[in-house]
Amino acid sequence: MFPGGVGNTFGDEAAFIQLIDEVETKVFQRLPDETWFYPGHGGDSTLGAERPHLAEWRARGW
Repeated sequence: MFPGGVGNTFGDEAAFIQLIDEVETKVFQRLPDETWFYPGHGGDSTLGAERPHLAEWRARGW
């Protein structure tokens, strides 16, 4: 997961759907807004800053 999305699935729609579903259920549904995450590259963020954009991520797709 990165600020602004779940990461690149290289055009694999099934992989994207699985990834975003799992990020939503295993991360966003379990952890509070105050939770920080530190991606391998790019800026750090909190779940609260990213949560309002989940629908955009899903709509943008793979």
